Amino acid sequence: MNEATIAIITFLISAAIFIPLGILIRKKSAESKIKSAENEANRILSNAKKEAENAKKEEILKAKEEALQTKNELDREIKERRGEVQQQEKRLFQREEALERRSENFEKREKELERNIQEVDKKKKSLDEIYNKQISELQRIAGLSREEAKKILLQQLDKTLNDEKAALIKSVETNAKETANKKAREIVSYAIQKCAADHTSETTVSVVALPNDDMKGRIIGREGRNIKMLETLTGIDLIIDDTPEAVILSGFDPLRREVARIALEKLIEDGRIHPAKIEEMVEKAKEELEETIKEEGERAVLEAGVHGLHPDLVRLLGKLKYRTSYGQNVLNHSIEVSNLARIMADELGLDTKIARRAGLLHDIGKALDHDMEGTHVQIGVDVLKKYKESDVILNAVEAHHGDVEPKTLEAVLIQAADAISASRPGARRETLEAYIKRLEKLEEIADSFEGVEKSFAIQAGREIRLIVKPEKVSDSQIITMARDVAQKVENEMEYPGQIKVNVIRETRAIDYAK
Repeated sequence: MNEATIAIITFLISAAIFIPLGILIRKKSAESKIKSAENEANRILSNAKKEAENAKKEEILKAKEEALQTKNELDREIKERRGEVQQQEKRLFQREEALERRSENFEKREKELERNIQEVDKKKKSLDEIYNKQISELQRIAGLSREEAKKILLQQLDKTLNDEKAALIKSVETNAKETANKKAREIVSYAIQKCAADHTSETTVSVVALPNDDMKGRIIGREGRNIKMLETLTGIDLIIDDTPEAVILSGFDPLRREVARIALEKLIEDGRIHPAKIEEMVEKAKEELEETIKEEGERAVLEAGVHGLHPDLVRLLGKLKYRTSYGQNVLNHSIEVSNLARIMADELGLDTKIARRAGLLHDIGKALDHDMEGTHVQIGVDVLKKYKESDVILNAVEAHHGDVEPKTLEAVLIQAADAISASRPGARRETLEAYIKRLEKLEEIADSFEGVEKSFAIQAGREIRLIVKPEKVSDSQIITMARDVAQKVENEMEYPGQIKVNVIRETRAIDYAK
Protein backbone atom coordinates (compact mmCIF):
# COMPACT_ATOMS: atom_id res chain seq x y z
CA MET A 1 0.00 0.00 0.00
CA ASN A 2 1.34 3.22 -0.82
CA GLU A 3 1.28 6.41 1.21
CA ALA A 4 -1.58 7.90 -0.62
CA THR A 5 -3.89 5.05 0.14
CA ILE A 6 -2.84 5.16 3.74
CA ALA A 7 -3.53 8.85 3.91
CA ILE A 8 -7.01 8.40 2.49
CA ILE A 9 -7.83 5.61 4.84
CA THR A 10 -6.52 7.61 7.71
CA PHE A 11 -8.64 10.52 6.65
CA LEU A 12 -11.71 8.44 6.32
CA ILE A 13 -11.22 6.87 9.75
CA SER A 14 -10.67 10.30 11.27
CA ALA A 15 -13.71 11.58 9.61
CA ALA A 16 -15.81 8.72 10.80
CA ILE A 17 -14.65 9.35 14.37
CA PHE A 18 -14.68 13.11 14.52
CA ILE A 19 -17.81 13.96 12.54
CA PRO A 20 -20.28 12.33 14.96
CA LEU A 21 -18.27 13.74 17.81
CA GLY A 22 -18.53 17.25 16.28
CA ILE A 23 -22.20 16.74 15.77
CA LEU A 24 -22.66 15.72 19.38
CA ILE A 25 -20.69 18.64 20.60
CA ARG A 26 -22.68 21.03 18.45
CA LYS A 27 -25.92 19.52 19.67
CA LYS A 28 -24.98 20.01 23.25
CA SER A 29 -23.84 23.48 22.48
CA ALA A 30 -27.17 24.23 20.77
CA GLU A 31 -29.17 22.80 23.64
CA SER A 32 -27.17 24.93 26.00
CA LYS A 33 -27.89 28.01 23.88
CA ILE A 34 -31.57 27.15 23.69
CA LYS A 35 -31.81 26.78 27.40
CA SER A 36 -29.96 30.01 27.87
CA ALA A 37 -32.33 31.69 25.40
CA GLU A 38 -35.33 30.29 27.21
CA ASN A 39 -34.04 31.58 30.47
CA GLU A 40 -33.37 34.97 28.91
CA ALA A 41 -36.85 34.95 27.39
CA ASN A 42 -38.40 34.08 30.74
CA ARG A 43 -36.43 36.85 32.34
CA ILE A 44 -37.52 39.34 29.66
CA LEU A 45 -41.08 38.17 29.93
CA SER A 46 -40.97 38.54 33.69
CA ASN A 47 -39.56 42.03 33.36
CA ALA A 48 -42.16 42.88 30.74
CA LYS A 49 -44.92 41.70 33.04
CA LYS A 50 -43.54 43.75 35.84
CA GLU A 51 -43.22 46.83 33.59
CA ALA A 52 -46.76 46.24 32.25
CA GLU A 53 -48.12 46.01 35.76
CA ASN A 54 -46.29 49.16 36.73
CA ALA A 55 -47.54 50.94 33.57
CA LYS A 56 -51.01 49.64 34.27
CA LYS A 57 -50.87 50.98 37.79
CA GLU A 58 -49.62 54.33 36.52
CA GLU A 59 -52.38 54.54 33.90
CA ILE A 60 -54.98 53.60 36.47
CA LEU A 61 -53.65 56.32 38.75
CA LYS A 62 -53.74 58.84 35.86
CA ALA A 63 -57.27 57.80 34.96
CA LYS A 64 -58.36 58.13 38.52
CA GLU A 65 -56.77 61.58 38.72
CA GLU A 66 -58.45 62.67 35.47
CA ALA A 67 -61.79 61.24 36.59
CA LEU A 68 -61.44 63.08 39.88
CA GLN A 69 -60.55 66.30 38.08
CA THR A 70 -63.48 65.87 35.71
CA LYS A 71 -65.77 65.18 38.60
CA ASN A 72 -64.59 68.33 40.35
CA GLU A 73 -65.17 70.40 37.18
CA LEU A 74 -68.63 68.91 36.72
CA ASP A 75 -69.45 69.62 40.35
CA ARG A 76 -68.30 73.21 39.91
CA GLU A 77 -70.30 73.63 36.64
CA ILE A 78 -73.40 72.06 38.26
CA LYS A 79 -73.01 74.42 41.14
CA GLU A 80 -72.78 77.40 38.78
CA ARG A 81 -75.79 76.20 36.78
CA ARG A 82 -77.76 75.79 39.97
CA GLY A 83 -76.88 79.36 40.88
CA GLU A 84 -78.07 80.64 37.50
CA VAL A 85 -81.25 78.59 37.72
CA GLN A 86 -81.90 80.01 41.15
CA GLN A 87 -81.39 83.54 39.85
CA GLN A 88 -83.74 82.90 36.91
CA GLU A 89 -86.31 81.44 39.28
CA LYS A 90 -85.92 84.54 41.41
CA ARG A 91 -86.41 86.85 38.40
CA LEU A 92 -89.41 84.85 37.21
CA PHE A 93 -90.88 85.06 40.62
CA GLN A 94 -90.37 88.84 40.63
CA ARG A 95 -91.98 89.15 37.17
CA GLU A 96 -94.89 87.05 38.28
CA GLU A 97 -95.38 89.35 41.24
CA ALA A 98 -95.18 92.41 38.94
CA LEU A 99 -97.75 90.88 36.57
CA GLU A 100 -100.04 90.18 39.44
CA ARG A 101 -99.74 93.79 40.59
CA ARG A 102 -100.44 95.03 37.00
CA SER A 103 -103.40 92.74 36.74
CA GLU A 104 -104.75 94.17 39.96
CA ASN A 105 -104.17 97.73 38.61
CA PHE A 106 -105.95 96.88 35.34
CA GLU A 107 -108.90 95.51 37.23
CA LYS A 108 -109.05 98.69 39.26
CA ARG A 109 -108.84 100.86 36.12
CA GLU A 110 -111.50 98.79 34.37
CA LYS A 111 -113.82 99.34 37.29
CA GLU A 112 -113.03 103.07 37.22
CA LEU A 113 -113.71 103.20 33.45
CA GLU A 114 -117.03 101.49 33.93
CA ARG A 115 -117.94 104.04 36.55
CA ASN A 116 -116.77 106.86 34.26
CA ILE A 117 -118.81 105.47 31.34
CA GLN A 118 -121.87 105.32 33.51
CA GLU A 119 -121.27 108.89 34.64
CA VAL A 120 -120.76 110.01 30.99
CA ASP A 121 -123.99 108.31 29.95
CA LYS A 122 -125.80 110.09 32.75
CA LYS A 123 -124.25 113.44 31.73
CA LYS A 124 -125.09 112.79 28.06
CA LYS A 125 -128.70 112.12 28.90
CA SER A 126 -128.73 115.25 30.99
CA LEU A 127 -127.14 117.28 28.17
CA ASP A 128 -129.62 115.88 25.64
CA GLU A 129 -132.44 116.97 27.86
CA ILE A 130 -130.87 120.43 28.26
CA TYR A 131 -130.25 120.65 24.48
CA ASN A 132 -133.83 119.73 23.67
CA LYS A 133 -135.08 122.28 26.21
CA GLN A 134 -132.79 124.95 24.66
CA ILE A 135 -133.94 124.09 21.12
CA SER A 136 -137.56 124.35 22.24
CA GLU A 137 -136.84 127.63 23.99
CA LEU A 138 -134.95 128.99 20.94
CA GLN A 139 -137.80 128.01 18.64
CA ARG A 140 -140.26 129.70 21.00
CA ILE A 141 -138.16 132.88 21.20
CA ALA A 142 -137.24 133.01 17.47
CA GLY A 143 -140.66 131.97 16.31
CA LEU A 144 -139.03 129.52 13.85
CA SER A 145 -139.29 125.79 13.58
CA ARG A 146 -136.29 123.60 13.10
CA GLU A 147 -136.99 123.23 9.38
CA GLU A 148 -137.30 126.98 8.92
CA ALA A 149 -134.05 127.60 10.80
CA LYS A 150 -132.42 124.89 8.70
CA LYS A 151 -133.60 126.62 5.54
CA ILE A 152 -132.11 129.94 6.70
CA LEU A 153 -128.81 128.24 7.51
CA LEU A 154 -128.76 126.58 4.10
CA GLN A 155 -129.32 129.94 2.44
CA GLN A 156 -126.42 131.43 4.36
CA LEU A 157 -124.32 128.40 3.48
CA ASP A 158 -125.26 128.80 -0.19
CA LYS A 159 -124.13 132.43 -0.07
CA THR A 160 -120.85 131.39 1.54
CA LEU A 161 -120.39 128.71 -1.11
CA ASN A 162 -121.04 131.26 -3.84
CA ASP A 163 -118.26 133.41 -2.40
CA GLU A 164 -115.95 130.43 -2.26
CA LYS A 165 -116.99 129.44 -5.79
CA ALA A 166 -116.18 132.91 -7.07
CA ALA A 167 -112.81 132.76 -5.34
CA LEU A 168 -112.18 129.33 -6.83
CA ILE A 169 -113.13 130.53 -10.31
CA LYS A 170 -110.77 133.45 -9.94
CA SER A 171 -107.97 131.17 -8.78
CA VAL A 172 -108.55 128.69 -11.62
CA GLU A 173 -108.68 131.47 -14.19
CA THR A 174 -105.46 132.94 -12.84
CA ASN A 175 -103.69 129.59 -12.99
CA ALA A 176 -105.01 128.94 -16.50
CA LYS A 177 -103.84 132.33 -17.69
CA GLU A 178 -100.43 131.76 -16.15
CA THR A 179 -100.00 128.41 -17.89
CA ALA A 180 -102.03 128.01 -21.10
CA ASN A 181 -102.20 131.67 -22.07
CA LYS A 182 -98.52 132.14 -21.28
CA LYS A 183 -97.57 129.43 -23.75
CA ALA A 184 -100.03 130.71 -26.34
CA ARG A 185 -98.72 134.26 -25.96
CA GLU A 186 -95.16 133.04 -26.39
CA ILE A 187 -96.01 131.20 -29.61
CA VAL A 188 -98.07 134.08 -31.03
CA SER A 189 -95.48 136.70 -30.04
CA TYR A 190 -92.72 134.62 -31.55
CA ALA A 191 -94.73 134.23 -34.76
CA ILE A 192 -95.50 137.97 -34.96
CA GLN A 193 -91.87 138.89 -34.33
CA LYS A 194 -90.71 136.68 -37.16
CA CYS A 195 -93.42 137.97 -39.50
CA ALA A 196 -93.67 141.75 -39.37
CA ALA A 197 -94.91 142.56 -42.88
CA ASP A 198 -95.91 146.13 -43.69
CA HIS A 199 -99.37 146.80 -45.08
CA THR A 200 -99.82 150.03 -46.99
CA SER A 201 -103.26 151.53 -46.96
CA GLU A 202 -104.77 151.42 -50.44
CA THR A 203 -107.21 154.08 -51.66
CA THR A 204 -109.72 154.40 -54.48
CA VAL A 205 -107.61 156.95 -56.35
CA SER A 206 -104.24 157.02 -58.08
CA VAL A 207 -102.18 160.10 -58.89
CA VAL A 208 -100.17 160.40 -62.10
CA ALA A 209 -97.46 163.05 -62.16
CA LEU A 210 -97.22 165.32 -65.23
CA PRO A 211 -94.07 166.96 -66.57
CA ASN A 212 -95.95 170.29 -66.86
CA ASP A 213 -99.48 171.67 -66.76
CA ASP A 214 -99.60 171.94 -70.57
CA MET A 215 -99.88 168.16 -70.64
CA LYS A 216 -103.38 168.43 -69.12
CA GLY A 217 -104.74 169.99 -72.33
CA ARG A 218 -103.20 167.30 -74.48
CA ILE A 219 -104.70 164.60 -72.26
CA ILE A 220 -108.14 166.21 -72.57
CA GLY A 221 -107.76 166.57 -76.36
CA ARG A 222 -109.92 168.44 -78.85
CA GLU A 223 -113.45 168.58 -77.42
CA GLY A 224 -112.36 166.07 -74.81
CA ARG A 225 -112.00 163.14 -77.19
CA ASN A 226 -108.75 161.85 -75.63
CA ILE A 227 -110.04 161.79 -72.05
CA LYS A 228 -113.35 160.25 -73.17
CA MET A 229 -111.52 157.52 -75.07
CA LEU A 230 -109.30 156.78 -72.06
CA GLU A 231 -112.25 156.69 -69.66
CA THR A 232 -114.24 154.46 -72.04
CA LEU A 233 -111.44 151.94 -72.55
CA THR A 234 -110.44 151.71 -68.86
CA GLY A 235 -113.71 152.41 -67.02
CA ILE A 236 -111.86 154.90 -64.79
CA ASP A 237 -112.68 158.55 -64.17
CA LEU A 238 -109.91 161.05 -64.89
CA ILE A 239 -110.05 164.11 -62.66
CA ILE A 240 -108.16 167.05 -64.07
CA ASP A 241 -108.41 170.04 -61.73
CA ASP A 242 -106.22 172.77 -60.36
CA THR A 243 -103.79 170.31 -58.78
CA PRO A 244 -100.43 171.33 -60.22
CA GLU A 245 -98.70 168.83 -62.50
CA ALA A 246 -100.95 165.91 -61.53
CA VAL A 247 -103.93 163.96 -62.83
CA ILE A 248 -106.13 161.92 -60.48
CA LEU A 249 -107.52 158.54 -61.53
CA SER A 250 -110.63 157.54 -59.60
CA GLY A 251 -112.31 154.10 -59.54
CA PHE A 252 -113.23 151.26 -57.23
CA ASP A 253 -111.71 148.54 -59.41
CA PRO A 254 -107.96 148.56 -58.62
CA LEU A 255 -107.10 146.51 -61.73
CA ARG A 256 -108.76 148.96 -64.08
CA ARG A 257 -107.22 151.87 -62.19
CA GLU A 258 -103.79 150.26 -62.56
CA VAL A 259 -104.35 149.78 -66.33
CA ALA A 260 -105.33 153.44 -66.66
CA ARG A 261 -102.26 154.55 -64.67
CA ILE A 262 -99.83 152.49 -66.76
CA ALA A 263 -101.44 153.57 -70.04
CA LEU A 264 -101.43 157.25 -69.08
CA GLU A 265 -97.80 157.12 -67.98
CA LYS A 266 -96.85 155.48 -71.30
CA LEU A 267 -98.79 158.11 -73.24
CA ILE A 268 -97.06 160.92 -71.35
CA GLU A 269 -93.67 159.32 -71.97
CA ASP A 270 -94.41 158.81 -75.68
CA GLY A 271 -95.85 162.29 -76.11
CA ARG A 272 -98.28 161.25 -78.86
CA ILE A 273 -101.77 161.35 -77.38
CA HIS A 274 -104.69 160.56 -79.70
CA PRO A 275 -107.48 157.91 -79.71
CA ALA A 276 -105.56 155.31 -81.74
CA LYS A 277 -102.48 155.64 -79.56
CA ILE A 278 -104.60 155.54 -76.43
CA GLU A 279 -106.16 152.27 -77.55
CA GLU A 280 -102.70 150.84 -78.29
CA MET A 281 -101.29 151.91 -74.92
CA VAL A 282 -104.29 150.52 -73.02
CA GLU A 283 -103.73 147.12 -74.64
CA LYS A 284 -100.02 147.26 -73.77
CA ALA A 285 -100.93 148.28 -70.21
CA LYS A 286 -103.25 145.27 -69.89
CA GLU A 287 -100.48 142.95 -71.11
CA GLU A 288 -98.02 144.53 -68.68
CA LEU A 289 -100.53 144.19 -65.84
CA GLU A 290 -101.03 140.50 -66.63
CA GLU A 291 -97.28 140.01 -66.51
CA THR A 292 -97.09 141.91 -63.20
CA ILE A 293 -99.92 139.78 -61.79
CA LYS A 294 -98.06 136.63 -62.77
CA GLU A 295 -94.82 137.88 -61.23
CA GLU A 296 -96.55 138.92 -58.01
CA GLY A 297 -98.19 135.51 -57.74
CA GLU A 298 -94.86 133.76 -58.26
CA ARG A 299 -93.25 136.08 -55.70
CA ALA A 300 -95.94 135.28 -53.15
CA VAL A 301 -95.59 131.53 -53.73
CA LEU A 302 -91.81 131.76 -53.42
CA GLU A 303 -91.97 133.96 -50.32
CA ALA A 304 -94.46 131.65 -48.61
CA GLY A 305 -92.51 128.54 -49.61
CA VAL A 306 -95.51 126.82 -51.24
CA HIS A 307 -94.81 124.46 -54.15
CA GLY A 308 -96.90 122.69 -56.77
CA LEU A 309 -99.66 125.29 -57.22
CA HIS A 310 -101.59 125.35 -60.48
CA PRO A 311 -100.60 128.34 -62.68
CA ASP A 312 -104.18 129.64 -62.59
CA LEU A 313 -104.06 129.71 -58.78
CA VAL A 314 -100.73 131.54 -58.94
CA ARG A 315 -102.36 134.14 -61.23
CA LEU A 316 -105.29 134.56 -58.84
CA LEU A 317 -102.83 135.13 -56.01
CA GLY A 318 -101.15 137.84 -58.07
CA LYS A 319 -104.51 139.58 -58.55
CA LEU A 320 -104.79 139.90 -54.76
CA LYS A 321 -102.04 142.54 -54.92
CA TYR A 322 -104.70 144.91 -56.21
CA ARG A 323 -107.36 143.87 -53.69
CA THR A 324 -107.70 145.45 -50.23
CA SER A 325 -109.78 144.64 -47.16
CA TYR A 326 -110.31 147.49 -44.69
CA GLY A 327 -107.20 149.12 -46.14
CA GLN A 328 -105.10 145.94 -45.78
CA ASN A 329 -103.45 144.55 -48.90
CA VAL A 330 -104.91 141.06 -49.33
CA LEU A 331 -101.85 139.52 -50.99
CA ASN A 332 -99.51 140.70 -48.24
CA HIS A 333 -102.12 139.60 -45.68
CA SER A 334 -102.21 136.11 -47.24
CA ILE A 335 -98.41 135.84 -47.16
CA GLU A 336 -98.41 136.98 -43.55
CA VAL A 337 -101.10 134.45 -42.57
CA SER A 338 -99.09 131.72 -44.31
CA ASN A 339 -95.94 132.62 -42.39
CA LEU A 340 -97.76 132.99 -39.08
CA ALA A 341 -99.50 129.63 -39.49
CA ARG A 342 -96.23 127.97 -40.50
CA ILE A 343 -94.36 129.35 -37.46
CA MET A 344 -97.11 128.34 -35.01
CA ALA A 345 -97.42 124.87 -36.61
CA ASP A 346 -93.67 124.41 -36.27
CA GLU A 347 -93.83 125.41 -32.58
CA LEU A 348 -96.67 122.93 -31.97
CA GLY A 349 -95.17 120.09 -34.00
CA LEU A 350 -97.86 120.13 -36.72
CA ASP A 351 -97.63 119.89 -40.52
CA THR A 352 -95.98 123.15 -41.64
CA LYS A 353 -96.56 122.45 -45.37
CA ILE A 354 -100.33 122.25 -44.89
CA ALA A 355 -100.32 125.32 -42.65
CA ARG A 356 -98.41 127.55 -45.08
CA ARG A 357 -100.37 126.33 -48.13
CA ALA A 358 -103.76 126.84 -46.48
CA GLY A 359 -102.66 130.22 -45.11
CA LEU A 360 -101.62 131.44 -48.55
CA LEU A 361 -104.85 130.24 -50.23
CA HIS A 362 -107.38 131.11 -47.51
CA ASP A 363 -108.50 134.43 -49.13
CA ILE A 364 -108.07 133.46 -52.78
CA GLY A 365 -111.82 133.90 -53.32
CA LYS A 366 -111.34 137.66 -52.93
CA ALA A 367 -109.64 137.70 -56.34
CA LEU A 368 -113.00 136.78 -57.91
CA ASP A 369 -115.68 138.11 -55.55
CA HIS A 370 -116.13 141.23 -57.74
CA ASP A 371 -116.95 139.03 -60.74
CA MET A 372 -118.88 136.16 -59.08
CA GLU A 373 -121.75 135.95 -56.63
CA GLY A 374 -121.24 134.53 -53.18
CA THR A 375 -118.89 135.02 -50.25
CA HIS A 376 -115.17 134.97 -50.83
CA VAL A 377 -115.00 131.83 -48.66
CA GLN A 378 -117.39 129.83 -50.84
CA ILE A 379 -115.85 131.17 -54.05
CA GLY A 380 -112.39 130.22 -52.81
CA VAL A 381 -113.51 126.69 -51.87
CA ASP A 382 -115.14 126.19 -55.30
CA VAL A 383 -112.00 127.37 -57.10
CA LEU A 384 -109.73 125.14 -55.00
CA LYS A 385 -112.01 122.13 -55.63
CA LYS A 386 -111.71 122.83 -59.35
CA TYR A 387 -107.92 122.58 -59.13
CA LYS A 388 -107.97 119.40 -57.01
CA GLU A 389 -106.70 120.78 -53.69
CA SER A 390 -106.84 118.32 -50.76
CA ASP A 391 -109.75 118.09 -48.32
CA VAL A 392 -107.51 119.34 -45.50
CA ILE A 393 -106.80 122.58 -47.40
CA LEU A 394 -110.47 122.96 -48.35
CA ASN A 395 -111.60 122.59 -44.75
CA ALA A 396 -109.01 125.11 -43.51
CA VAL A 397 -110.13 127.67 -46.12
CA GLU A 398 -113.83 127.07 -45.48
CA ALA A 399 -113.43 127.24 -41.68
CA HIS A 400 -111.21 130.33 -41.40
CA HIS A 401 -114.26 132.55 -40.77
CA GLY A 402 -116.18 129.95 -38.75
CA ASP A 403 -118.57 128.93 -41.55
CA VAL A 404 -117.86 125.26 -40.75
CA GLU A 405 -116.15 123.46 -37.90
CA PRO A 406 -112.37 122.99 -38.32
CA LYS A 407 -111.46 119.34 -38.68
CA THR A 408 -107.71 119.69 -38.13
CA LEU A 409 -105.43 121.64 -35.84
CA GLU A 410 -103.91 123.28 -38.91
CA ALA A 411 -107.35 124.72 -39.73
CA VAL A 412 -107.54 126.18 -36.23
CA LEU A 413 -104.12 127.76 -36.75
CA ILE A 414 -105.36 129.39 -39.98
CA GLN A 415 -108.20 130.97 -37.97
CA ALA A 416 -105.74 132.25 -35.36
CA ALA A 417 -103.22 133.52 -37.94
CA ASP A 418 -105.98 135.31 -39.90
CA ALA A 419 -107.21 137.00 -36.71
CA ILE A 420 -103.68 138.00 -35.69
CA SER A 421 -102.85 139.47 -39.09
CA ALA A 422 -106.15 141.35 -39.28
CA SER A 423 -106.24 142.65 -35.70
CA ARG A 424 -102.67 143.73 -35.10
CA PRO A 425 -102.24 147.51 -34.79
CA GLY A 426 -102.06 149.28 -38.16
CA ALA A 427 -103.13 146.28 -40.22
CA ARG A 428 -106.66 147.44 -41.02
CA ARG A 429 -108.83 150.49 -40.80
CA GLU A 430 -112.52 150.48 -39.95
CA THR A 431 -115.19 152.78 -41.16
CA LEU A 432 -116.50 155.27 -38.63
CA GLU A 433 -119.98 153.77 -38.83
CA ALA A 434 -118.82 150.21 -38.09
CA TYR A 435 -116.62 151.48 -35.28
CA ILE A 436 -119.49 153.37 -33.61
CA LYS A 437 -121.84 150.40 -33.99
CA ARG A 438 -119.36 148.14 -32.26
CA LEU A 439 -119.00 150.54 -29.32
CA GLU A 440 -122.78 150.89 -29.00
CA LYS A 441 -123.21 147.11 -29.11
CA LEU A 442 -120.63 146.68 -26.36
CA GLU A 443 -122.39 149.16 -24.08
CA GLU A 444 -125.77 147.61 -24.89
CA ILE A 445 -124.56 144.15 -23.82
CA ALA A 446 -123.06 145.56 -20.61
CA ASP A 447 -126.24 147.49 -19.70
CA SER A 448 -128.37 144.34 -20.12
CA PHE A 449 -127.02 142.88 -16.87
CA GLU A 450 -128.86 143.59 -13.63
CA GLY A 451 -127.02 145.84 -11.17
CA VAL A 452 -125.04 147.75 -13.82
CA GLU A 453 -125.24 151.51 -13.18
CA LYS A 454 -123.11 152.74 -16.10
CA SER A 455 -120.96 151.23 -18.82
CA PHE A 456 -118.23 152.74 -20.99
CA ALA A 457 -116.60 151.32 -24.11
CA ILE A 458 -113.02 152.63 -24.08
CA GLN A 459 -109.64 151.95 -25.66
CA ALA A 460 -111.15 152.06 -29.18
CA GLY A 461 -113.50 149.24 -28.27
CA ARG A 462 -110.78 147.04 -26.79
CA GLU A 463 -112.19 147.41 -23.24
CA ILE A 464 -115.67 147.66 -21.73
CA ARG A 465 -115.83 149.15 -18.24
CA LEU A 466 -118.89 148.48 -16.03
CA ILE A 467 -119.78 150.47 -12.88
CA VAL A 468 -122.12 148.36 -10.73
CA LYS A 469 -124.40 149.30 -7.85
CA PRO A 470 -122.75 148.12 -4.60
CA GLU A 471 -126.08 147.45 -2.88
CA LYS A 472 -127.09 144.99 -5.63
CA VAL A 473 -123.80 143.36 -6.61
CA SER A 474 -121.34 141.94 -4.05
CA ASP A 475 -117.58 141.68 -4.37
CA SER A 476 -117.80 137.97 -5.15
CA GLN A 477 -120.53 138.48 -7.77
CA ILE A 478 -118.48 140.89 -9.87
CA ILE A 479 -116.15 138.01 -10.79
CA THR A 480 -118.95 135.90 -12.19
CA MET A 481 -120.51 139.00 -13.82
CA ALA A 482 -117.26 139.75 -15.67
CA ARG A 483 -117.18 136.18 -16.94
CA ASP A 484 -120.83 136.29 -18.04
CA VAL A 485 -120.36 139.60 -19.88
CA ALA A 486 -117.29 138.25 -21.67
CA GLN A 487 -119.17 135.14 -22.77
CA LYS A 488 -122.12 137.21 -24.06
CA VAL A 489 -119.73 139.46 -26.01
CA GLU A 490 -118.09 136.39 -27.54
CA ASN A 491 -121.47 134.92 -28.55
CA GLU A 492 -123.11 138.06 -29.96
CA MET A 493 -120.28 140.10 -31.51
CA GLU A 494 -117.57 139.78 -34.12
CA TYR A 495 -114.40 141.73 -33.46
CA PRO A 496 -110.66 141.49 -34.08
CA GLY A 497 -108.34 140.63 -31.19
CA GLN A 498 -109.78 140.56 -27.68
CA ILE A 499 -111.97 142.81 -25.51
CA LYS A 500 -111.20 143.35 -21.83
CA VAL A 501 -114.21 143.30 -19.46
CA ASN A 502 -113.56 145.43 -16.37
CA VAL A 503 -116.24 145.39 -13.62
CA ILE A 504 -115.85 148.06 -10.90
CA ARG A 505 -117.66 148.14 -7.55
CA GLU A 506 -117.15 150.77 -4.90
CA THR A 507 -118.93 151.71 -1.67
CA ARG A 508 -119.29 155.37 -0.75
CA ALA A 509 -120.31 156.73 2.66
CA ILE A 510 -121.81 160.26 2.56
CA ASP A 511 -122.79 162.44 5.53
CA TYR A 512 -123.43 166.14 6.07
CA ALA A 513 -122.21 168.44 8.82
CA LYS A 514 -125.02 170.71 10.05
